[in-house]
Amino acid sequence: MSQTIESPVLNEPHRSRSRPLLVALAGNPNAGKTSLFNALTGLRQKVANYPGVTVERKEGVWSFQPAAGADGASARLIDLPGLYSLDAASPDERIARDVLLGRVAGVHAPDVIVAVVDATNLERNLYLVTQLLETGLPLIVALTMIDLTERHQNEIDAARLSEALGVPVVPVVAKQRRGLELLAQTIITAAGTAHRAGAGWRLSPDAERELTALADSENLTRRDSTLNGGKRYRALLDLYGEELPSEAARGAAVAGARARLSGRDPAWWQEPLLARYDWIEQVTAKVSGEAPSSGAIDETRPNHTRRIDGVLTHKWFGPIALLLVMTLVFWAIFSWAQLPMDLIDGGFGQLGDFVRGLIPPGLLTDLLVDGVIAGVGGVLVFLPQILLLFFFIALLEDSGYMARAAFLMDRLMRGVGLHGKAFMPLLSSFACAIPGIMATRTIENPKDRLATIMIAPFMSCSARLPVYTLMIAAFFTGQKILGVLPIGVVIVMSMYLLGLAVAVAVAWVLKHTILKAPPPPLVLELPPYRMPNLLNVAQTMYSRAWMFVRRAGTVILAISILLWALVTFPRVETAAVTQGDAVVVKTDQLSQSYAGRAGRFIEPLIAPLGFDWKMGVGLIASFAAREVLVSTLSIVYHVDADENTDSLIGAVRNARRPDGRPAWTPLVAVSMMVFFVLACQCMSTVAIVRRETNSWRWPLFMVAYMIALAYAASFITYQGGRLLGFS
Repeated sequence: MSQTIESPVLNEPHRSRSRPLLVALAGNPNAGKTSLFNALTGLRQKVANYPGVTVERKEGVWSFQPAAGADGASARLIDLPGLYSLDAASPDERIARDVLLGRVAGVHAPDVIVAVVDATNLERNLYLVTQLLETGLPLIVALTMIDLTERHQNEIDAARLSEALGVPVVPVVAKQRRGLELLAQTIITAAGTAHRAGAGWRLSPDAERELTALADSENLTRRDSTLNGGKRYRALLDLYGEELPSEAARGAAVAGARARLSGRDPAWWQEPLLARYDWIEQVTAKVSGEAPSSGAIDETRPNHTRRIDGVLTHKWFGPIALLLVMTLVFWAIFSWAQLPMDLIDGGFGQLGDFVRGLIPPGLLTDLLVDGVIAGVGGVLVFLPQILLLFFFIALLEDSGYMARAAFLMDRLMRGVGLHGKAFMPLLSSFACAIPGIMATRTIENPKDRLATIMIAPFMSCSARLPVYTLMIAAFFTGQKILGVLPIGVVIVMSMYLLGLAVAVAVAWVLKHTILKAPPPPLVLELPPYRMPNLLNVAQTMYSRAWMFVRRAGTVILAISILLWALVTFPRVETAAVTQGDAVVVKTDQLSQSYAGRAGRFIEPLIAPLGFDWKMGVGLIASFAAREVLVSTLSIVYHVDADENTDSLIGAVRNARRPDGRPAWTPLVAVSMMVFFVLACQCMSTVAIVRRETNSWRWPLFMVAYMIALAYAASFITYQGGRLLGFS
């Protein structure tokens, strides 16, 4: 098929030497884009937001040797959100499209676009490529998963594919670093050089005539200077776009063309979609040596994937397998992390003793030991558990199992009125509610998206894990069910399931009242099972661990110093009291401090939950960040001379009320965990909800109803436990 194609006009025909090469990775979800990005950038990457929006921007530095004997070069690499086409529906897809087309203010248009194409799903992946071809932007195709096609003796002829597309095609295997040098050389060659815009597909004769007339009409205005594909591409966008052009003459011309096409064929608007896929099938058959596929998804999936899915996505066996996987994950987190946690805890204890021996007694010593070391160390001790949590999350996601979990949960999601896509943001919220809430941008329906945002904080994020661990270590260590399963694993599983159950109930209420709307059907890709890429797993662990450590070294450090000041001032005189033959120094410093006064002020309100005023100090502080409860208790119990111990766990166990009764009991610990499951205690989460909803109404509503639910559930837990004799 031949066609006349105009020469495109590039935004930046020659890249400025004042900045490094900017390369954008674009592709479908699960096409291997993130694996390629990690292989090229390693640890030289960062995450930020695009200007004026909350969509994450993942960027890294790629250093490479472009050719033998040449000096090393580097490029800025952008990992765009996954998208299936440039006809964007969700905010993530829109920002990816706008970055590619150079529409984002303050962000340079890419010098080169690398379209990441999964060789095992060639037809589906090439749809986006056909749209990128039409823009005339500098384009290279990185063909991933070729090792899997080779294993199944279904190799793709990259040379033929390059000839058919009219752009370079480079086969790569990220984890083996195959093809990366060739990719670098190809990018340098392609930079600043556009391909001939367009692809081989054609519309019906009637549609082509209308398109040509629009492209050649005098009222064609360049409404978007970033579109490089020439008049035909801009005419295609006008004719098949969702809205008419704003210019009167142009809008009238497009409306007339649409009316004429509609009169000949009611389904005229489907022509580009069908034409693209017809052409893609021909190309696929040519480069793979196979007949065009029938489109049956199950037939294109590897045999081992179909066999495994027969069990893991089964109506009954699938949920059981999911529950077993979750149990195994939490058992490993608590079992494997114990030794490194003990070492870290002991290390901070020795550091505190060293500082006390090095510096004379006084406020500075107390600040360093009781404020900084006790506060920050009380949180960093849980770093091994955080690492293990993200290790398993990355492992399950990279293997392809996470998509199966979403498929299994779709029935539950739809049962309460949520979109099946809600599961992935909720799953992300188990790590942190902030990226989980941001992930709701993949949900097209605004009411479905808002309902998901409102329940995402119920998922037990990693910040709650230190609280659960402290309570379990203090009161449930060594206890097992049937002599095998640690009771701590059961308790943590119960907390996670409690958050999920309450989220489902709240979602049902929201979707049947203020956010009433029928959920659309779920269209979900189930990628083939693959061996996890250890580089991806390591990168995920590193980035999340660094975020945790950075938070401990900044936010929690600042809060710890502030809390130390609040429990240290105003200063209260000490008094010597005789007890038998001994003289004991007594102080009322903690209760008379600013923090102590605040705790005593709310004590009548929290007493029905089993909490005393010292716990109240921790609750107040934890509304800044949940994990701050641990550092707050470290400061409170270490500043209080009567309860000063080397271990926070020991301090919690030994804490006493004024009448001599234990301040903490297993029932109080469970009540505290229940409160933390349901309460919204993270100002960062509140801030991101404000940004995502563009209103203070929804975040304030979320904080209010979650605290009310947390109080009610904690009250029922404690008072019900007392009635049952567990006090």
